[in-house]
Amino acid sequence: MGATLTAACTGGSPAGTANGPEGSPVPGGRLVYGLSADANGFNPVRDSFSPQTYAMAGSVIEALTVIDAQGNWRPLLAESIEPAENAAQWTIKIRKGVVFSTGEALDAQVVKANLEAQKTSPLTAAVLAPMRGVEVLDDHTVQVHLNQPWGAFPNVLATQVGMIIPPSALADPATASRRPVGTGPFVFVSYAPDNRFVVRKNPRYWQKGLPYLDQIEFRILPDFQTKAQTLESGQLNAMATQRDNDITKFGALAEQGQYRVYKAAGMTVPELAFMLNTAAGPTADLRVRQALAHATDRNAFIKTLRSGLTKPADGPWSPDSKWYAPGGYPAYDLGRAKALVAEYERDKGPIRLELLSVPDQSSMQNAELVQDMWGKAGVEVTIRQAEQADLIQRALTGAYGAIVWTQFTAADPDGEYSWLHSRFARPAGQISINMSRVNDPQLDAALEQGRRSLDEATRKKAYATVQQRLRATLPFIWVDHLSTTAIITKPNVKGLAEYRLPDGSTGRPLIGSVAHRVERIWISR
Repeated sequence: MGATLTAACTGGSPAGTANGPEGSPVPGGRLVYGLSADANGFNPVRDSFSPQTYAMAGSVIEALTVIDAQGNWRPLLAESIEPAENAAQWTIKIRKGVVFSTGEALDAQVVKANLEAQKTSPLTAAVLAPMRGVEVLDDHTVQVHLNQPWGAFPNVLATQVGMIIPPSALADPATASRRPVGTGPFVFVSYAPDNRFVVRKNPRYWQKGLPYLDQIEFRILPDFQTKAQTLESGQLNAMATQRDNDITKFGALAEQGQYRVYKAAGMTVPELAFMLNTAAGPTADLRVRQALAHATDRNAFIKTLRSGLTKPADGPWSPDSKWYAPGGYPAYDLGRAKALVAEYERDKGPIRLELLSVPDQSSMQNAELVQDMWGKAGVEVTIRQAEQADLIQRALTGAYGAIVWTQFTAADPDGEYSWLHSRFARPAGQISINMSRVNDPQLDAALEQGRRSLDEATRKKAYATVQQRLRATLPFIWVDHLSTTAIITKPNVKGLAEYRLPDGSTGRPLIGSVAHRVERIWISR
């Protein structure tokens, strides 16, 4: 699947394994890491997790599985996960000797309680819809019973629904949203909304000798120029970015040894799209969605806002993925867009559309460019800024027309099942994890086939159909594969490019735009 991290213009070797080309890790130090948006909360059971949330909460809370450098799942808090009954039953053996930072022990009862809490959560229940029960077999073994085969089930346990918190956090969800607790390499210290999130080294961490750092401070800096200047001034050690100017500028400086630039590749690369509400407003009409697709000049985005560094997207998976299938996406055709708008307006009147964007300047640039494009087709577009938490809430409840959207970084295509299946589409006002509310029987059938089958050829055929139906129904207006997604660090930040998982396999450091494992990062002095 190509779910790898590439080190570009590092001014040295990208390897970061212990005692590797970067040298022997040095314990201690403090990392200050710039993010562009805040979290909605840090409780995996009740809060909607964005990439920024995963970056912060993932330093404290660990999941049952993790994704390796090839995009395959590997055990983390789980010691092993084995299927039975054609993947309709999975036995999870839990790692022994692991404790939460509170001193509470990780055992089978805790894992069962977490999975059951996720199953009943209004936010995440849809993801675990196939799960019909969890049985404790012994102190460190649970058996998960599904109502259908689910070959990719362990993959989902690397996400929010597989993140494990202690009984005390399950009993006090409000506190867990602001003061996260987990088994991770760091423990929570403080949180100032829209400002910073601070963690310190966990003395109880189960991977002996880790983490290397003493402290991490995640600093919220929505203005990309401010964030870049803060890195240059030395007030940040690292920052996440999707901006072409940052790649160009810091890439050149990296050639001189002043920075390191790590870029995402393959299935890890997020896609930029405009998510449309297919259940309400003018975008509920396919003609309007087709008009918006024909009016969107993807190459103009790439030339104007990406310095030509990205490739056009026509679906959730890039051409370098084995799951990609080409063909069928509406071409840029302003004349066709105008004709569709005129046809709709003869029936139903003018098209007025509110487009939501986070205040981040990169997102606003995308919004303003498409506002001009859609305006030329005859659509009246009003841009409204919304903070990350509010934007996600509006997406979940259907209180929007269109949103500047970045998503689709799952290592396996089944990871997009809940976002696209009509089973998880709810009426406006209710929480719907299928936030576009797309409802297409052919799409549903293909998603089901891809989930149930263990045969790769069958799954490839199913996901080819998924892409075809997304191009036909247009719940998303695709723009490009954000290969400008990167982490930029000072040259003394080590251990980010590559590291070993507990089973000895190579891990996948960069997940989406900003999230990565942090226990093996170290700072040379």
